[in-house]
Amino acid sequence: MPILLEPFTADFVLRALIGGALVALVCGVVGTWVVIRGMAFLGEALGHGMLPGVALATVIGLPTTFGAAASAIAMSVLIGWVQRRGRLSYDTSIGLLFVAMLSLGVIIVSHSRSFATDATVMLFGDILAITPADLWLLAGAAAITIGVAAGFHRRFVAAAFDQRIAATLCLKPQFAQVALVGLVTLAVVSSYQAVGSLLVVGLLLAPAVAAAPWTRSIATRMVLASAVGALAVGIGLLASWHLGTAAGASIAASAIALAALSGLLVRATTRFRRARAGP
Repeated sequence: MPILLEPFTADFVLRALIGGALVALVCGVVGTWVVIRGMAFLGEALGHGMLPGVALATVIGLPTTFGAAASAIAMSVLIGWVQRRGRLSYDTSIGLLFVAMLSLGVIIVSHSRSFATDATVMLFGDILAITPADLWLLAGAAAITIGVAAGFHRRFVAAAFDQRIAATLCLKPQFAQVALVGLVTLAVVSSYQAVGSLLVVGLLLAPAVAAAPWTRSIATRMVLASAVGALAVGIGLLASWHLGTAAGASIAASAIALAALSGLLVRATTRFRRARAGP
């Protein structure tokens, strides 16, 4: 086996690769809709909104994944409630709760003296610590994501382009919005172990952005985004092993680099075609 690929002979790195690929699948599907609907701020807010749940779970000795899920779900529900009852815009509701949840998380962390290592894992993830049980959870999250995305595809498309038409066709755009927020929540929580709350948005957005110029349908964009995300996971793990860098940050940086490379290739292709077409 080539020296470059030698890290994948280690069981924990191979588990990290498989787990990261499953995360890439979830983020590729959900991230496509996040980019189409302009919901990047929601993904970032949910990523940071997990902090109080994770911190509290760590303090009382519960699994951090449960805390992350509970906190993210609570924030999703609160965003909808504040928007309806307070008559605030969607981004304003997200912004207020984003700051509130982040502040609460910092307060919980500040009251624990032995939180330095745990805080690092919360922010940047620990993909190399993925266990076989985590792989089963990620596989379940991927199955749910694919099932919901397929079942709600028509509603998502209609709501993305014209909510009034979607309502006229009895496709219930508000229900579709709730389902999409649920998918974003699931993607953020399932990605937490891999890249942490701080870098999850990079894996959620960058592969979808990289795939967008090369596809004509939403389904193919999801497939390509998932493949780009999986490639970013592999590159990030290799970089982490050979260069001694943080695995989660290396994966997120790889994803963003692939998105930038995609943009450069699009520009180069466009210029080449124009040059061939002539004046």
